[in-house]
Amino acid sequence: MRRCRRKGIKGGGILILAVGAFLALHAVPAFAREAVEASAFSALAVTLYRDPSRGPDEEMDRDWPRGFAMITETRQVTLPAGESTVRFSGVAEGMVAVSAIVTGLPGGTIEKNRNADLLSPAALVDGTLGNRVTITRTNPATGEAASESAVVRTRSDGGLVLQTAEGFEAVRCSGLPEKLTFDRVPAGLSAQPVFSVDTRSAEGGTYTVELTYLAWGFDWQAHYVAHLEEPGRSDRIALRLMSWLTLLNDNGQSFPDAELLVVAGRLNVVSDFDALSDPPEARPLRLTCYPLGSTAAGTPENYPPPPPPPPPAPAPMMSDSIVVTAQRAAGFAASSPLAVIAVEEAVGDLKLYRVPERVTVSAKGLKQVAFLDRDGVEGRLLYTTRCTPSEDTEEAVPTAMLLATVNDRKHGLGMALPMGGITLFEPGAAGDLLIGENRLRDYAEGQDVEIALGESSQVFGQCTAPEARERERWSPRVVLTNANRMPAKVRVVLGRSADWRFTGLRGTSVKDGEVIVETTVPGNGRRELAWIARPAGAAD
Repeated sequence: MRRCRRKGIKGGGILILAVGAFLALHAVPAFAREAVEASAFSALAVTLYRDPSRGPDEEMDRDWPRGFAMITETRQVTLPAGESTVRFSGVAEGMVAVSAIVTGLPGGTIEKNRNADLLSPAALVDGTLGNRVTITRTNPATGEAASESAVVRTRSDGGLVLQTAEGFEAVRCSGLPEKLTFDRVPAGLSAQPVFSVDTRSAEGGTYTVELTYLAWGFDWQAHYVAHLEEPGRSDRIALRLMSWLTLLNDNGQSFPDAELLVVAGRLNVVSDFDALSDPPEARPLRLTCYPLGSTAAGTPENYPPPPPPPPPAPAPMMSDSIVVTAQRAAGFAASSPLAVIAVEEAVGDLKLYRVPERVTVSAKGLKQVAFLDRDGVEGRLLYTTRCTPSEDTEEAVPTAMLLATVNDRKHGLGMALPMGGITLFEPGAAGDLLIGENRLRDYAEGQDVEIALGESSQVFGQCTAPEARERERWSPRVVLTNANRMPAKVRVVLGRSADWRFTGLRGTSVKDGEVIVETTVPGNGRRELAWIARPAGAAD
């Protein structure tokens, strides 16, 4: 047994020597790729997508936007012959690196990397370990500053140790005002987030490349402003409808002179862009002089605890100002002063709005861009009430007011209306008066648009529905009153078409699954309607 083991060891040694000789003969020489900085972008396109989980009744969150953007940057890069690393500085801090695509490189992409550290006090010190810096101390008695050379020896979370001509000492533990001056920025650090790719070029040269990626921390929403004209003798009205797109960028990077597009519609997003973005970290440097005492004298027993670390620097605050992109152009009428209006395009089932001029999407800021300005939009004022077989009101109740129109060219619209808020004004003796605010869902072209304005104080409805149980028949009746001088168009909701059959009324129709009838109540007058309701499965 002992002899067999020795033979095995001997054979294994021969095998190891053979493999080592083979690797020595075929070793691949190690080399470092040359780092190349891409130029600042010469062209930029930003396409904004709404938060896919935000509903029509929700405002976008200015403190934590959960939408995203697709950013396309055009840059120049000069490559050496062979392999190199191309660095793209100034990308969005919310960049989703796995989504990045670089086109235009002659040798394609070998590897992609997202730099994890930004230029910060801690990263600056860490990158200078073992190198010389200049420490400057100011004598508080004389005000004189004295500088000397020092070597950064070590740093931990408790302090920074330098080696000077006097020996080893901790920074900010001498009791004098001190500052460190660094001769250079350590390699690999940048004041802006950096994305890099490894590539190769047989001959080298200057190339135009495009970097396209998704970035987290954006959102947008629409807001409409409707000015109603003075109502006439009927329920028909005209109004001017304007709308603005409010753009939100929570990243610390601005995107100047960008081609701006926004996309409306609900996307099926399964990726967690927040987790995938993993923004780079700017680490603070915390310097303390703890523990007290020395190794010779020992540490006093009643020494105070170390001071708590200072709180992290607050994130840049979102600016409360809103930049409005619009101007008055020669030849535009006073009623249509907006010259920069987004143009609608179709992208599959989604709608895209393209701003015709270059726009700067500012860091930590909001911007508004006009995308709709229509005069003479036709609509009507409508009052609604319910009188189903289960309704039985003891007294008259206020009707709900609606502003109704159709999103088509005949009524002065005819374009997709993205969801957002709406504010309505009506002319009065003292100028335009606010009459209501509401939220709109997404409306496609051709759909009916109905905007709730609140309860009416002039038009009321009272519903009674006595039941004749032996024949499974109800006899609802509604009394409508109108205290206005003008006639009022009133819609009465009778019940679900799948549950009931109604007889005794003309002009009924089905809307959103319910049977309705519309009638006109004269000014300072009343109208009464009565009908028969039977369950859908009941025998005649």
